[in-house]
Amino acid sequence: MRFGPVDVADALGTILAHSLDAQGDAGRDYRVRKGTVLTARHLGDLGRAGHDVITVARLDPDDLDENTAALRLARALVPAAVTGLRLTPATTGRVNIMADGPGVIGIDAAIVNAVNAVSPMITVATLPPLTRVDPDTLVATIKIIAFGVPDRDIARACDLAGDMPFRLHAPRMTSATLIETTTDGTTPNPKGRRALAARLSRLGLTLSERVVVSHKAPEIAAALHDAPGAVVFILTASATSDVADTAPTAVTDAGGWLIHYGMPVDPGNLLFIGALGDKPVIGLPGCARSPALNGADWVLERVICGLPVGPSQIAAMGVGGLLKEIPSRPLPRRRATDTA
Repeated sequence: MRFGPVDVADALGTILAHSLDAQGDAGRDYRVRKGTVLTARHLGDLGRAGHDVITVARLDPDDLDENTAALRLARALVPAAVTGLRLTPATTGRVNIMADGPGVIGIDAAIVNAVNAVSPMITVATLPPLTRVDPDTLVATIKIIAFGVPDRDIARACDLAGDMPFRLHAPRMTSATLIETTTDGTTPNPKGRRALAARLSRLGLTLSERVVVSHKAPEIAAALHDAPGAVVFILTASATSDVADTAPTAVTDAGGWLIHYGMPVDPGNLLFIGALGDKPVIGLPGCARSPALNGADWVLERVICGLPVGPSQIAAMGVGGLLKEIPSRPLPRRRATDTA
């Protein structure tokens, strides 16, 4: 591609680099937009508006225009076999990848990095991998920066796209049960249940009838056996402070097993995950009573969408796991440090 100033008279068929005012035959002013392929009419109107020299791009024979290039790469990154994602029409060198439904977005970062290394003119920007998305969430955007790029560069980028680097992991469950515990026989504040219900509704899950039991392992174990949901959550009146604490013990007493306790995400450290048969069991940290983002969000989203969540996956959450402070917490982290 060649780029630079040319006489208006020599600009037929070139691409206008910057929007300019033009004057039509009837004296009406209008705007010729950046990216317009210039016709004889455009050139006459620009000349009448006083433009002698304009800045344009001229594609070489082996170049692709920006829209053709963007769409070709987008179709390589999201082939027709991919479900749950769709492409927008190409415009101004851009194609967006959109989510069709709720879920967690899988992105092969190595492939995206390789595509972006082909040419500075070829760019792919994405959400962080494993971000929860809603219908119509913008997942990624493919943008060709120049008005045209060599066909060989797009061909190379498409070859690197590999085998479906973008996937929508859709929810695999439709129901959940929350077991709440009480230490004094009173019914817990409903804000924890409301917060969880809101989190689950974004993924299309509904909560079964409310379950409140005494904060004792046998009572929790019995509730686990009776829980109708495809995934079970436990929100205890007293924080889970050890693998031998009440709620984890209840899981093993019920015949289940503990997969992992604790996570390098703050807020959300005191989470545990286990299983009872083929049913996941997630012990929620106290911060899950708040609608603010916390480590429990990452775990429940991935579990519900069928992604593995074990010790290695949880350990990898630490980088980026320092989440926004919740002002309503009794002892925010910064205040605790300042007064230590």
